Amino acid sequence: MSALVLGHMNPDTDSIISAIAAADLYAKRGFAATPAAQGQPTPETEFVLKKFGLSAPQVVTDVAGKQLYLVDYSDLPQAPQGMDSATILGIVDHHKLGDVTTSTPLEAWIWPVGCTTTVLKSIYDFYCIEIPKNIAGGMLCAILSDTVIFKSPTCTEADKQAVDALAKIAGVADVKALGMEMFKVKSAVEGASMHDLVFRDYKDFDMNGNKVGIGQLEVVDLSILEKVKADLQAEIEKVKSEGRHSVFLLLTDIMKEGSEMLIVSDNPAIVEKAFGVKAEGKSVWLPGVMSRKKQVVPNFEKAFK
Repeated sequence: MSALVLGHMNPDTDSIISAIAAADLYAKRGFAATPAAQGQPTPETEFVLKKFGLSAPQVVTDVAGKQLYLVDYSDLPQAPQGMDSATILGIVDHHKLGDVTTSTPLEAWIWPVGCTTTVLKSIYDFYCIEIPKNIAGGMLCAILSDTVIFKSPTCTEADKQAVDALAKIAGVADVKALGMEMFKVKSAVEGASMHDLVFRDYKDFDMNGNKVGIGQLEVVDLSILEKVKADLQAEIEKVKSEGRHSVFLLLTDIMKEGSEMLIVSDNPAIVEKAFGVKAEGKSVWLPGVMSRKKQVVPNFEKAFK
């Protein structure tokens, strides 16, 4: 039986490309594996798949009775239905270890780097397995996306070294130009619904018994979102009404290197407690904040305790 290689809910480029790369890697190590995703690719991911001739993974919403390899997460809130009867064979991730548990030993590679495909690059190297040119291109883009073209505080030297090596395999001469091309696609809001924009990169977290949603939209210029900001605020208010304590949406300007956070919460003062900045109205500007994983989630987790 072929195991599914599956990333988190509301999949981003790293989640989908990691599933493709890990499935290739496991198969070449003799383990039958099929890439899967918990949703359709975002516009950025579609751009990457098309550019390097990769196919989008099959969409899976229930994994009851399945064998799984998890990529880019190990938190149950990010998992599909049926996890209680699924068998987890392995995890490759770059986030903190979550609350997924297993009944049998597993292979786990969880490293403090900027992107899951950076870890996968090291696993390919460890087993002396050649990375296909098209998959190398996808992996390269995933790192550029997750590290915001090396601007994110999550970026490490290992990520930069992986990009250099993957660029050579993929035949990419100018990685920063490719990164900007990706972020221009990522910045596009025309034709997208407010729901799709909020959930383009969104995760729910359990913070001391409180369900907290945090989304992020990364753009090359914050003015792109000005005309839809009020609608985005209204949308996160709807999301909060579905049983959440708070929903926060980061509008990240990759050139100014900061984020405006839209706020809807049972306790708006939690933002000041977390960041030391008082919100004016329903939003707050957070200079230098680029990473949900490293700069936002840990701050809120401490504030909710």
